[in-house]
Amino acid sequence: MKIVMFTDAYWPRVNGVTVSVDTYSRSLSKAGHEVLIVCSSYPESFNRPLSSFDIPSEEGGPQIVRVPSLPALITKEDRLAKFNKYFWVFRQVKLFDPDIVHINTEMMIAEFGFWYARATNLPAIYTFHTMWEEYGPNYFPMFPSFLVKFFIRGILKYILYRSYRVIVPTPQIDEVVKVYRKHSHTYLLPTGIDPELFDHDKAEGAAYREGLEEQYPALKGKKILLFAGRVTKEKNISFLIGLLPKILEAQRDTVLFIVGSGPDLDLFKAEAHKLGLEGSCIFTGYMDRKDLALIYSISEIFVFPSLTDTQGLVTLEAMFSGVPVVAIGALGTLMVMGGDNGGFMVKNDAGDFTRRVLELLSDSTLHHAKSLEAREHARSWSIDELTKKLIQIYDSTIGEYKEEHGEKRTPVWNLLMNKRWWKINNRIFKDRANQKLQEMLVRFSKQGSE
Repeated sequence: MKIVMFTDAYWPRVNGVTVSVDTYSRSLSKAGHEVLIVCSSYPESFNRPLSSFDIPSEEGGPQIVRVPSLPALITKEDRLAKFNKYFWVFRQVKLFDPDIVHINTEMMIAEFGFWYARATNLPAIYTFHTMWEEYGPNYFPMFPSFLVKFFIRGILKYILYRSYRVIVPTPQIDEVVKVYRKHSHTYLLPTGIDPELFDHDKAEGAAYREGLEEQYPALKGKKILLFAGRVTKEKNISFLIGLLPKILEAQRDTVLFIVGSGPDLDLFKAEAHKLGLEGSCIFTGYMDRKDLALIYSISEIFVFPSLTDTQGLVTLEAMFSGVPVVAIGALGTLMVMGGDNGGFMVKNDAGDFTRRVLELLSDSTLHHAKSLEAREHARSWSIDELTKKLIQIYDSTIGEYKEEHGEKRTPVWNLLMNKRWWKINNRIFKDRANQKLQEMLVRFSKQGSE
């Protein structure tokens, strides 16, 4: 099977969509399928010629088409593909000749995906990754919140209208999709995790911690409370910083590690400074996923207060690493943990959150039991198992689409550029013209004889 994935977010952009596309594309390739990723270029890529296919160094990985792009005005981290490159993109995708179009975002490259699917009569399947009604007002603070949400809702409804099938990572998002478009045909499929990335022995973790302590001396002799993710307001990081003083009163040998980067990093640093937490709240900035996996392995507890995370990927990564989790039960986290599995799922309450963290810090027996429970609970989220479900979704989608709409077709512009097509049609035109001419001559000759 050949799958083309259209996404406005991909490496070096770091977010859940990027991880989902990357994880599934590599797992699909490993399973013997061919994958093409169409994504935006980033400033570093402007220094080299853009070839049709940018093939990663890992043999057998997905092929990549990078589309020239412009800065997105609403955020420094994102790019907006150039509209005038749509025909160039279509030619690259046509060379790949996919069987299905998988769209993962909602911006310009997503539009390219919908247009290509329509032009070639292919099924367009869309993954609803992001609760944009919750995120949108943070990107457009200059407009009233209700107006931003109304505009976003309209865009999402139009996307769902054009999607033949929709993948949702959680039941809660499925409910939202059905509110937007009642008749959407949905499949429940979260993003899986590759267990091998988070399998580290104690010696490897100890060596990594030694190097980390040289970089952050305040870490020496301390237990790590870890947060990983984009550093933005919607991740509710202020909640964590606010409850840290209470935790330190009971457990002085504790440090909060905030791993990640984002537009609100300076804001949260200022909050920590205001509370006098400079030595106990460490902001590391962006970390490579391999380093992040090692950070998990040396952490005591993973703390995650986000109310808007749709998939809970970092929660799963912590569990695969055997790190107990304390998280607020919302959206993706609610689905991943399903209760107190591998830690504690709490309400949006600082006192409850703090109490559970302190229980795990002070009770080694409880901590060990939750660590084992986390690893066991995470097994069902292995990427290999979830990829099998994704392949089934693709197969059924392709089969049902063919029954309803027929086989894929060659776009009109490809026919117009095909010399053989022109030769055949030119011959047909000439034959028909000669036939018409002969009919006219016969008719005129009959009229003259009369």
